[in-house]
Amino acid sequence: MKELKPMLFSSLKGYTGKQLINDIIAGIIVAIIALPLSIALALASGVGPEEGLYTAIVAGFLISFFGGSKVQIAGPTAAFATIVAGIVAANGMEGLMIATLMAGILLILMGIFKLGSLIKFIPYTITTGFTAGIAVTILVGQLKDFFGLTYPKGLAPIETIEKVEAVIHHFNTVNLWAVAVGLLSLAVLIFWPKIPYLNKIPGSLIAVLIGIGLVKGFSLEVNTIGDLYTVSSALPAFRLPGFDFGLIRAVLPDAFTIAILAAIESLLSCVVADGMTNSKHRSNAELVAQGIGNLGSALFGGIPATGAIARTAANIKSGGKTPVSGMVHALVLLLILVLLMPYAALIPMPVIAAILFHVAYNMCQWRPFVRLLKTAPKSDIFVLVITFLLTVIFDLVVAIVVGLVAACILFMKRMSDETSVRSWAYTEEEWDDTHALRPVPKGVRIYEISGPLFFGAADRIAEISLRSFTRCLVLRMRSVSAIDATAMNALEALYQRCAKKNIAIIFSHVNEQPMHTMEKAGFIERVGKEHFLPHIDDALELAASIAEEAEK
Repeated sequence: MKELKPMLFSSLKGYTGKQLINDIIAGIIVAIIALPLSIALALASGVGPEEGLYTAIVAGFLISFFGGSKVQIAGPTAAFATIVAGIVAANGMEGLMIATLMAGILLILMGIFKLGSLIKFIPYTITTGFTAGIAVTILVGQLKDFFGLTYPKGLAPIETIEKVEAVIHHFNTVNLWAVAVGLLSLAVLIFWPKIPYLNKIPGSLIAVLIGIGLVKGFSLEVNTIGDLYTVSSALPAFRLPGFDFGLIRAVLPDAFTIAILAAIESLLSCVVADGMTNSKHRSNAELVAQGIGNLGSALFGGIPATGAIARTAANIKSGGKTPVSGMVHALVLLLILVLLMPYAALIPMPVIAAILFHVAYNMCQWRPFVRLLKTAPKSDIFVLVITFLLTVIFDLVVAIVVGLVAACILFMKRMSDETSVRSWAYTEEEWDDTHALRPVPKGVRIYEISGPLFFGAADRIAEISLRSFTRCLVLRMRSVSAIDATAMNALEALYQRCAKKNIAIIFSHVNEQPMHTMEKAGFIERVGKEHFLPHIDDALELAASIAEEAEK
């Protein structure tokens, strides 16, 4: 059961005091980043700010403890905002709670039944496009706070395009002091790591301290967390839902949506984290952890949670290397909620925006993106670009679904182009001794089939032509690796066509998978097992005897 073993237990082997300090620092920094994000995402989801923090605390801790990734940070994410808002509007908080509980159970079952390995079927172009798209959405989402813009009361854009429009329409409200604080924070984030000795202290922490000092010390008119949000310091309370079967039926489709989205987003986040840390996650353990985390979140008043790429990237960049940093992040948020909220309220929003700008740049993978644009086949470039654009314009679900569908269709097209059915060339001439042509009787026709025979290429079988003098048809299949039901049906039709014209059909060098498919379909029995031969020379010898017999 190693696949379900939490990564925490493996990470603690050889754990050092130095790594503990690094994990604690990383956890604190991620908590500072997660605080305004959790609140904002909760409000965008149609619930109160406390629900966002409860999710980050409870689900964040449980998913780090039980998870299959060393560095995954979990909590509320933007991908869930519109889904959660729809559930709350239609079925209230009770419906959201039940949907999240059912989604948690589904995620646990997905992990137990080892469905986590399905992530390998998501192409690199999709993960690259998706990651770059998320980076852009993070950047766009922080423009308001970075420039200190003021929006009219009631305007709370959720979609990326809506945020861009809001920034453009209200850019005349720009706060130059906010811009100055944001630019200084960016400078600290960029140049602090280059200072010898001092670079051991995370630049994000220094930027936060400098930002607080500037805004508080000079009484600058710059929004802080406390200016924008009011959060209760009450602890999350355990509560069981009232199980109404009518409500369960109503939210069951939403539960599946939450489970599938949580699985995809968390596993993609793990893949991105693996690329940043040169490690390997345990996908099935991660799915189980996501299920446990969502169960805990729902029972303690939270909303759906999943792995958050931005916070995970921030954790990695801040020095986090084990699940301890994710657990620390949850505990720090709990302390902030209960004890330190007045101090957290002092953090300027332009500093948070600058930190997330830096995170977005580090996670955007623009170099691999540009390299793919220059070197990848056109079909892969299409998938890359469409996934990126849909992530930015719509959301993660649309981007992944359309990206996967496009990738599958283009892959099938590529495989279909690789499949060919060619007739042997007939000539009276002979090559040199090393390439002597095989003698073929006049009544024998030979076709060479290459590539996989599946529904996208099954129509090639219909290209096989039969002459009036043909007495035997030989199909050489040494280069056919696989065959599906559609292609099998096409072969059946070919066999029926040959039978009507009293033409024998012989198969040469049929590989294991096609042979098994033919046997299972009863095709070998109908054609005759003696007509399946291991070598083309054997097939030609049998074909010659059949043709000679037919001429008598």
